[in-house]
Amino acid sequence: QVQLVESGGGLVQAGGSLRVSCTYSGRTFSNYAMGWFRQAPGKEREFVAGINCGGGVTSYADSVEGRFTIARDNAKNTLYLQMNGLTPGDTAVYYCAAKYYRVGCYVIKGRNDYTYWGQGTQVTVSS
Repeated sequence: QVQLVESGGGLVQAGGSLRVSCTYSGRTFSNYAMGWFRQAPGKEREFVAGINCGGGVTSYADSVEGRFTIARDNAKNTLYLQMNGLTPGDTAVYYCAAKYYRVGCYVIKGRNDYTYWGQGTQVTVSS
């Protein structure tokens, strides 16, 4: 049984930084590609960043490229999203997601390609 639990959300002023984490429990974490998505009120859930199983390949949405950094610590079964230069437009519930790979592992951007989801953590950026 895979479980994902996000933490670290909160209220921050524009221009500030925040790091959200996703703690994984279940089968071998290093067999899962991971991703961060976000959903603002009235909007679709959108891809933010993704990382492959080993952590060596990452991908970002254009809107966060250069401001956000995704990383993982496979020894700690934890996924991170470091967010810098936050703007009110980044306000959303942030979700982590996981997809199992038996062989190979790739960064995934498609929301429907992920199998497991966390419950989300709220990030609010004030102007």
